Amino acid sequence: MTQYDIVVIGGGPAGLAAAVEAREQGAKSILVIERDRELGGILQQCIHNGFGLRVFNEELTGPEYAERFIDELEAMAIEYLLDTMVLEITQDRQIIISNSEKGIQIINAKSIVLAMGCRERTRGALAIPGYRPAGVFNAGTAQRYINVEGYMVGKRVVILGSGDIGLIMARRMTLEGAQVLAVAEIMPFSGGLTRNIVQCLDDYNIPLMLSHTITAIKGKDRVEGVVIQKVDQKMQPIPGTEIEYKCDTILLSVGLIPENELSRKAGIAIDPVTNGPVVNSNMETTIPGIFACGNVVHVHDLVDFVTEESRHAGNAAAKYVMDESRSNHKGTVIRTKAEEGVGYIVPQQIDMDSIDGKVALFMRVRNVYHNASLSVKLGGVEIKRVKHRHLAPGEMVRVDIDKQLIKETQAEMTVSVVLEEGRV
Repeated sequence: MTQYDIVVIGGGPAGLAAAVEAREQGAKSILVIERDRELGGILQQCIHNGFGLRVFNEELTGPEYAERFIDELEAMAIEYLLDTMVLEITQDRQIIISNSEKGIQIINAKSIVLAMGCRERTRGALAIPGYRPAGVFNAGTAQRYINVEGYMVGKRVVILGSGDIGLIMARRMTLEGAQVLAVAEIMPFSGGLTRNIVQCLDDYNIPLMLSHTITAIKGKDRVEGVVIQKVDQKMQPIPGTEIEYKCDTILLSVGLIPENELSRKAGIAIDPVTNGPVVNSNMETTIPGIFACGNVVHVHDLVDFVTEESRHAGNAAAKYVMDESRSNHKGTVIRTKAEEGVGYIVPQQIDMDSIDGKVALFMRVRNVYHNASLSVKLGGVEIKRVKHRHLAPGEMVRVDIDKQLIKETQAEMTVSVVLEEGRV
């Protein structure tokens, strides 16, 4: 049995940023646990650029971005374990791990940071009719095959879903010589960033078919084709709109699911909308001393946002360990609430005593809106209004609230955000 001040579960961009920040804030013994064979997480297979514009003020590839934090981790002599699975965490912050070298071990931590990231939704969640032939891949799996393993997954490709990974893989497959026939999206709007639609589809003349989905997969041993149909407002295929594409590969980019099996097993409250832990403004979960950050909390669109959020979590975890009074902290806590047009808000709670100057609220809207405003209300009274020319579900929104605006808040009051269209 081993004791650490802070144990970070996950060695991707969230875990690395949290560990480095915790050390900078004075935490002494820190351990990062990663189940893969190397640190860096998903960034190691993201060889395209576009990372780091906010954090480093320069454009980096995924591996370059990860290496910045790996170098800091090693320079600070922060311990890490690779090829190690976390089997369970308990409410008293005991961690049970397993690896091939030492078998099962038990680790005690004064504080835990959850940074397990997310996984892709699979074909099994979609109920697409047809056989189960070879040639159907999650977009992230195909990305790893091509960028890390050096294996080309197909030549004629149809992509289902317009999440950012799918959009990026449309460009990647094209650059590798494949023909991407179409990207079908069941929603009337794309789930990815506008810049990725432009740079990955428009620049390569790849059609984006909104309000369309795959209704049949042809082929028994290998994919031979797909049938794509237009859907109505209830997401039901419209008869007579069938289009058949001859292809050998289907990539699925149909959503990401935060990895929270460990969180649920530990008894941490989970938000049914984000599928991530309920957290306060310190990124602390409903179990004191256990923090969470990055895609395990809610799916981000930019890794720079993951880094900023994770640094905040690492800072809070270090303060929790070094300040014993934090263990029994019972300050004023108020809730946040997503109202009309807003899908969710993170954090779900605001710890008033821990806010220095302002609190950042992260949210996604439910639809595409033009000339809209986000109205922040306290107890039903507007305290801030943020105007936007364009809002879309694929692009996360950040709203900063000054502590002065909510300093007189009572615990029973709520900070809510409502979207009002046509109010710019």
